[in-house]
Amino acid sequence: MNILKAFLICLVSALLIALPTGCKKTATNVIEKGTVKDYEGNSYPTVKIGSQWWMAKNLKATKYNNGEQIGTTTPYSLSITGATSPEYHWAYQGSESIAAIYGRQYTWYAATDSRNVCPAGWHVPSDTEWSVLTDYLAANGYGYQTSSNAISKSLAATSGWLMYAITGVPGNDQVSNNRTGFGAMPGGLRLANGTYQNAGETAYYWSSTADIPALSSYRLISFDINSVQAGNLPKESGMSVRCVKD
Repeated sequence: MNILKAFLICLVSALLIALPTGCKKTATNVIEKGTVKDYEGNSYPTVKIGSQWWMAKNLKATKYNNGEQIGTTTPYSLSITGATSPEYHWAYQGSESIAAIYGRQYTWYAATDSRNVCPAGWHVPSDTEWSVLTDYLAANGYGYQTSSNAISKSLAATSGWLMYAITGVPGNDQVSNNRTGFGAMPGGLRLANGTYQNAGETAYYWSSTADIPALSSYRLISFDINSVQAGNLPKESGMSVRCVKD
């Protein structure tokens, strides 16, 4: 063996030994999946992420878990501004074909009613439970490239988003989305005045946590942002719902 070949073998061996301690932690493959049905028989895929089980599609139930109907408005664009504790669901702009893909929008009052919009044994996540999810992803290599907080792409579904040119966001290279299996879909938002916006662009998800009497917290995943955003909006707003297992 000549001197150059011996040197190269030693160099490669040293790199292989050093590599595991010098690399950023990478995500492991999701292997635990399942299904759950709501009261109406709608079936949803489920996925375990960290210690939590999540539904992997947006809720589309029109009945509570005791069989009672969740209200809606006629027309679908009716303003509910000023209504007291309105419990409604809507298909986006009244379109059932959109609801079949993106799920339905629910007021916070409907989403948190004690009759439960989620399947039996599941519930609308609290703000803390959302943070458990996002903190787990940030700490376990699900961020885009070197940014631990750039986790929106790993949660977003592999289609259904407005395209975007900047790398590392859900709207770019969509086939590489969804490393978690969460499959977030951009169902958009219904404002209390009856205006619908951002379907195909943004996923708004309620938490069960009321920040102040008029507002509740939510999580947002957008086609053009690489992190998961948090905020609060009036409880009369219509947002998507993801359920987490009890």
